[in-house]
Amino acid sequence: MAKNELFRELPSVDELIRTSALAALANSNGMAVVTDATRVVLARLREEISSGFLDSQSLRVALDTIPNAVEAQLRKSLTHSLRPVINATGVILHTNLGRAPLTPAAFDHIRETANSYSNLEFDLGAGERGKRDVHVEGLFRKLLAESSTAVSTIVVNNNAAAVLLALNTLAEGGEVIVSRGELVEIGGSFRIPDVMAKSGATLREVGTTNRTRIADYEKAISERTRLLLRVHRSNFEITGFTEQPSTEELVKLTRQRGIPVMEDLGSGALVDLEQFGIRGEPTVLDSLRMGVDVVTYSGDKLLGGPQAGLLSGRSELIARMRANSLFRALRVDKLTYAAFESTLLAYVKRDYAAIPTLRMMNLSQAEIGARAERLAAAVESSKIQATVIDGESVIGGGAAPSSVLPTRLVALTCSGVSADELAARLRTCDPPIIARVDEGRVLLDLRTVFPELDQTLARLLGALCE
Repeated sequence: MAKNELFRELPSVDELIRTSALAALANSNGMAVVTDATRVVLARLREEISSGFLDSQSLRVALDTIPNAVEAQLRKSLTHSLRPVINATGVILHTNLGRAPLTPAAFDHIRETANSYSNLEFDLGAGERGKRDVHVEGLFRKLLAESSTAVSTIVVNNNAAAVLLALNTLAEGGEVIVSRGELVEIGGSFRIPDVMAKSGATLREVGTTNRTRIADYEKAISERTRLLLRVHRSNFEITGFTEQPSTEELVKLTRQRGIPVMEDLGSGALVDLEQFGIRGEPTVLDSLRMGVDVVTYSGDKLLGGPQAGLLSGRSELIARMRANSLFRALRVDKLTYAAFESTLLAYVKRDYAAIPTLRMMNLSQAEIGARAERLAAAVESSKIQATVIDGESVIGGGAAPSSVLPTRLVALTCSGVSADELAARLRTCDPPIIARVDEGRVLLDLRTVFPELDQTLARLLGALCE
């Protein structure tokens, strides 16, 4: 049968909708979504006819199973698009996979906050309107109490928003001096010069890509200077013939000239990460102790909390930002505050094991290796070859770009299946498994797999090449 004749065998959408099977689906799910699902199924059949995959006999079989195909398409279209996945990449702060997973205590606090009314902006003691900042500012004060000045903290929806708010508040209509070597771009085309322009401030570059001296800043200061900005190069390094003034030098210069200095830390750790094997990553408290007036940083990176941008610094400067009308446009909701409260409480209690990001950093190579050996033994078969090899985990999320953590990897191969095809099959699992491919093997790093998922992972891997 010719293709044009096969096309004529296809029923119309109206014909199919009137059948008893699809009419029943429409009654329970709604006519619009069933109609859309039917169109998708018919379009798929047309494509298969065009590609030569269907002849008259296979088309008859396909037509008989249209109700089942529509129901399957309907289930697919009505399920959540945002799904949990198993992160077996070894990238702890994987931006594409949602960065930092939250502490379990945050789940309960989010649920109880979302499931009822709350005192988000209500002062229970005074019985009148309050400020939403109070739910985390007290905790931040405890964590940053060792800084040299009174420090306040406000929360906006991400670090780009934090930088925008600070620049607009402190430097609109004036100049901001930045080293040319710090005009960074991070993921999603976030560029410091672009954010500067949106803020209403004018960028004044000083120095060169690899060398900037304190004298460069000093010469650039004029009556139009409103702020000195230091941007932490969190997602790349410049090595070799380089020079950069210390933070203390910048602070001293700004004190002499009566202008503030701001530091965009990007990742923003709240504790010294050397205890977890990460070196050279400054903390928020380090910057504040050295006299930096305002520090901006992310909530969902090294801090291990929800997506947010934090601004910590001199109380009078933070008060100006809070009064900026832009703050309302950038503020966060009650669920973000609930997640932050639980995360910060873990820091106050020094319960770092409760924060998944820090716990994953702290895992030893031996601990991961023992789990990897058990997984490899569980999935090894005549079709799947699983070996355990040495490897490296990374922090990710634009944090600590030169830091790696020693780990043990499960290297998988499957008879008759390429590494890319095997990785693709992993992504079709429920839940999907996201892995790395290297040198013709699929690599699984259990540092970023929650231990309670090890058995699920073994079961899914065992069924892959059947």
